[in-house]
Amino acid sequence: MMCGITGTPGTGKSTAADELARRGHTVVHITDIAQPYVLGRDPERDTQVIDTDRMVDEFVPFDGFIEGHFAHLLPCDRMVVMRLRPDELAARLRARGYEQDKIRENRDAEALDVCLIETVEQFSPNQVFELDTTGKSPVVCADLIEQFYLGEIPASFGSIDWSSYAEGSL
Repeated sequence: MMCGITGTPGTGKSTAADELARRGHTVVHITDIAQPYVLGRDPERDTQVIDTDRMVDEFVPFDGFIEGHFAHLLPCDRMVVMRLRPDELAARLRARGYEQDKIRENRDAEALDVCLIETVEQFSPNQVFELDTTGKSPVVCADLIEQFYLGEIPASFGSIDWSSYAEGSL
């Protein structure tokens, strides 16, 4: 069974996935496999342009976890959508050296549930687990992801509402 871990940049995907790998799970980071699919760079949005259609077509599923912003586009059996309160997300991205426009874009995407919406459009409700990482350690997040993966906790999403953070000040 393959479980995807998706979410806005900065929500804790890679850190939680690294904890899962430390526990012995197979984990693939999309950043490690994306290079052949890079079409170029979008300087206005300060991001790489990825041929996601080709990546999805050529992707071979495996047992374990696939982590990354595009994980919800892949043929996963279960999906975890990592969430983080937008003001905390902005602070994390600022600490990483992101430009103000990129911080605002990601903060607003998180506030407006963009990754969650894209995920629930692709998967049935019993496949999606929304995880609020706000105030949770990577170990606790990995525990919850692992429990969902193993079927020990049910799918759940739609209880987080951060729309009041959209268009807010940085």
